[in-house]
Amino acid sequence: MWSWGRWHLGLWSSWTAGMRRRSRSWLISTAAQGCGTKCERSRARILVVDVLAKLGVRILGVSALAWKLTRFTWPGYSLISHVGRARACSDRRMGTIEGGGCCAVGPGYGTPLDATKGPRESLLYVTAVYTGTGRSLPDYLATVDVDPKSPTFSKVVHRLPVPHVDDELHHSGWNSCSSCHGEKDAERRYLVLPSLVSSRIYIVDTLKDPKAPVLHKVIEAEDIYEKTGLAFPHTAHCLASGEIMISCLGDKEGRAQGAGFLLLDGEFNIKGRWEKQGHSPSFGYDFWYQPRHKTMISSSWGAPSAFTKGFDLGDLSKGLYGRELFVYDWPGGTLKQTIDLGDTGLIPLEIRFLHNPEKDTGYVACALSSTLVRFFKKDDSTWDHEVVVTVSPLKVKNWILPEMPGLITDLLISLDDRFLYFVNWLHGDLRQYNIDDPSKPVLTGQLWLGGLVSKGSKVLVESSTGEDWQSSVPPVQGKKLRGGPQMLQLSLDGKRLYVTNSLFSSWDNQFYPGLASEGSHILQVDCDTQKGGLALNHDFFVDFGEEPNGPALAHEMRYPGGDCTSDIWV
Repeated sequence: MWSWGRWHLGLWSSWTAGMRRRSRSWLISTAAQGCGTKCERSRARILVVDVLAKLGVRILGVSALAWKLTRFTWPGYSLISHVGRARACSDRRMGTIEGGGCCAVGPGYGTPLDATKGPRESLLYVTAVYTGTGRSLPDYLATVDVDPKSPTFSKVVHRLPVPHVDDELHHSGWNSCSSCHGEKDAERRYLVLPSLVSSRIYIVDTLKDPKAPVLHKVIEAEDIYEKTGLAFPHTAHCLASGEIMISCLGDKEGRAQGAGFLLLDGEFNIKGRWEKQGHSPSFGYDFWYQPRHKTMISSSWGAPSAFTKGFDLGDLSKGLYGRELFVYDWPGGTLKQTIDLGDTGLIPLEIRFLHNPEKDTGYVACALSSTLVRFFKKDDSTWDHEVVVTVSPLKVKNWILPEMPGLITDLLISLDDRFLYFVNWLHGDLRQYNIDDPSKPVLTGQLWLGGLVSKGSKVLVESSTGEDWQSSVPPVQGKKLRGGPQMLQLSLDGKRLYVTNSLFSSWDNQFYPGLASEGSHILQVDCDTQKGGLALNHDFFVDFGEEPNGPALAHEMRYPGGDCTSDIWV
């Protein structure tokens, strides 16, 4: 029996090796040919794989071996992922799945779980701002070295200034991401940088030298407004079609009624508005799409004429800030439903679906009400919401109001959909929640990383016992942490979280008036991905207070290879 078993194993190894080579070969061949007119051939080849897999089981009589075959991986490939891409390709061409694409491997990753196995980040692109700081200098894109083996670890190694001043670089997005993973000709090369104040859009080429990107194109605000009526661009997402979609928060006069979605083609030419005429949102901000549910949902900050001047509580009663989510047909652009979040959903900002494209639920962070709201699809295909986390306001002394909201200004979800992170910019804490049950987030980690109630501040918190209290915030490398935790970026494997501290220059100046003169910083937090938990990494500190041209404000961060807030799966 021993010799028979060894011969049997050898036969199996030889046969499966041949199968893997042939399967990989013809799947790649199909991809290379393109499938615009090859769908039936592609479907036939998929059928052959399925039949051979089943035939292998019958020949060898061991059902577990079929499981191993479909999941066998060799460097960079897996048979099941190739078959999945081919099926998805065929389904797209047959109209089952929205979006174009072909079977070949393009940018990003085939699935969110594939992305968790991607390479460790070595660079960060960070928008750095002089607008609103009193320095008449252009904003810039900073390249930060985050490779712990590098001699320039946690340092800014390159600065790309834009050619104008007073832009307020804010968020950023890619020309191509995992939504284009099936497009063999697609390439993640250009970073899209909307300017929230000037309304220009900068296109940056990162391919030639990832450490030293260069300016590729400038889309002027006048051209955008003339062709679309849109201004104040914010969130940029790439689409599976190769186009880029950017949310805009109003018209050039700063009226929220002018909000909508700008569409650029693959060459960054203005195509027009994405939404159908008469279907624009009443406010604009962030958005996320989930193609398998044929849905896009956007959130609402406020009228640019109001928020660009700082926050005035009176503007809330004037109707200049939002509390709605806007549910669109995807990719059609028809507004299907407006969800009023009420007083428990004031100023909903960052919005995220779960990364699994099959899931029909997600979250939005409501800044002023300091709530985490879950949205979900009901059996009748309409959408509903519920508050799943509430951050209670702090009773305080020596502040502008007797109670201080947390002000949740950013959130993100790990690529495996297990953990959600958000920040309370005013209170100063970062939180980690387990969301294995999406309707019942469980707090698993919390860190104080600044804020208005930290020790040394004039603001005191009144505890339930009547005693005054302040948070304890440890220094990093001898530096006191400034401002409050704001934008987040998570490593692909979910183990490292990067944190900046600037929200928007006029709001920084209002709530943290010393930040413009002291400058921002970036922190790194270690995340326990098994049981949950957070720990500050004291070996990492990027100090924008020591920039060559003076202190700058750092906002959003991107990895060259994509991340959990840039990439969407179709």
